Amino acid sequence: MSRTLRNIKLGLDDSLEDQLSWMAPGYSDFRVVRQSVDARTRHNPHFVYSVEVFEGGEKAVRPHITFPKVPFNGRPVVIVGAGPAGLFAALRLGERGIPCILLEQGGDTAKRVMAIGRYWRYGELDPSSNVGFGEGGAGLFSDGKLITRIKSDHIPYVMQRLVQFGAPAEIEFQSNPHVGSDRIRRVIPKMREHLKSLGVDIRFGAKVAEILTHGQGDASGLKSVASVKLESGELIPCERLILACGHSSEDMFKHLNDIGVHMEGKSFAVGLRIEHPQTYINSIQYRAAADHPKLGAANYKLAYHDKKEDAGVWSFCMCPGGYVLSCATSEGGVVSNGMSNFNRGSRFANAAIVVSVDHQKSFGDDLFGGLKYRRELEATALKQVHSAGGTKQLPAQRLVDFLDQKAGPVGDTSSPSGVVPARLDQLFGNDFRKLFIDGLKKFDREMKGFISEEALLHGVESRTSCPLRITRDAVSYQSLSHSGLYPAGEGAGYAGGITSAACDGIKIAEAIVAEVTRTEAQQLA
Repeated sequence: MSRTLRNIKLGLDDSLEDQLSWMAPGYSDFRVVRQSVDARTRHNPHFVYSVEVFEGGEKAVRPHITFPKVPFNGRPVVIVGAGPAGLFAALRLGERGIPCILLEQGGDTAKRVMAIGRYWRYGELDPSSNVGFGEGGAGLFSDGKLITRIKSDHIPYVMQRLVQFGAPAEIEFQSNPHVGSDRIRRVIPKMREHLKSLGVDIRFGAKVAEILTHGQGDASGLKSVASVKLESGELIPCERLILACGHSSEDMFKHLNDIGVHMEGKSFAVGLRIEHPQTYINSIQYRAAADHPKLGAANYKLAYHDKKEDAGVWSFCMCPGGYVLSCATSEGGVVSNGMSNFNRGSRFANAAIVVSVDHQKSFGDDLFGGLKYRRELEATALKQVHSAGGTKQLPAQRLVDFLDQKAGPVGDTSSPSGVVPARLDQLFGNDFRKLFIDGLKKFDREMKGFISEEALLHGVESRTSCPLRITRDAVSYQSLSHSGLYPAGEGAGYAGGITSAACDGIKIAEAIVAEVTRTEAQQLA
């Protein structure tokens, strides 16, 4: 027998085992279900646990999630994109016995790391293999954060499989789980080898140039997927295509529009990445306990909503002990993002501070209005770099100079590409700047000292999510205009991080399993 004890509060130096001995005398074993740090009362940060305790000699056994294979006689499912949505769709289909072909325009992890290193060091961008494209997707270089707001029965499966491939075991119970960019680069290749053992055909350097369809639409008005054509000219017939291309695949979005795939504009957010010394954030959050070895690098989550404008400002992708990265996926622009390694050992903490962009208010019926705006921001940011005499650096400005709307020198940064001084206060319009500053002032009230002379802003944070959505049916997850096309993950507008994208890929895989099972049953009948 087991039972779960919740809301167990422990001081930083208290023992969980001692507490369980008092709460469940004679327990035989236990399993941590959830662990978090509560620092809301800053003079008394403490841990909060939920624990499953076992009694009567019973041992805690970590259940292994498995699934039965299903009969399948069709063509292999084609998956475009080896980010979290594509990888986990392939994993679930492989475990279910459904053959699939996984196409990725970029390189495998090792080749991708080399290409990104050249970009950070020399400014040489590989448009197919960079921080946005390649095995593992954008998540491979964004801390390996697994925090998500979604509620999904697939989350335990995602965590368990990542642990199976080498992720830290504690991601299964931490409230803010993260693998670390250094470790996830070892996890994903192991996942790739496992996929191959399941029969998944994985092809790198395989960019899809066209999606070919049947006819002008069936009786329902839907076209259907017939095949994909690669840039190499190879034609791959398919009846089911999972499109997990990522939020930066502008050429694919244009192609989808050209062939009549139904899409709609989606609200998103843009902003700047702020960086503080990590010791500074630790002191704000933990005060006297800032140096306690059990606490590690402090994080934060901040939000502000302007009721009059119905617009929000919030922190996004917070990276304790992290690095600010240059993350462009094409020539002609500059993009910032953040990451942390597993030990979060950098001297700096960074996070995006972003402002919501309402698609309808800003762009009306212009489907690509958000993409155009994003591209213009990134191009303007690059012009600022060139004007300052830079080449591959990120544009940066001290927060206090941004607020005072003046130029000034910049200090140290964690960015491997370096920074040059720029007028980021001139990058956006007045409405954005007002909301941004109002948000910062509220954040400073919540975290006294957030507005600091040591805070440095980096431009431009523009890839928080996709500015459009490839619409799909709520049950079958197929495109509203093309049967057999399954839009997936962040690029389709249905996810916002590693975990949510992975869960989305799994949902689609299971929808295909359900469809296959129904078809087989009908044929047998």
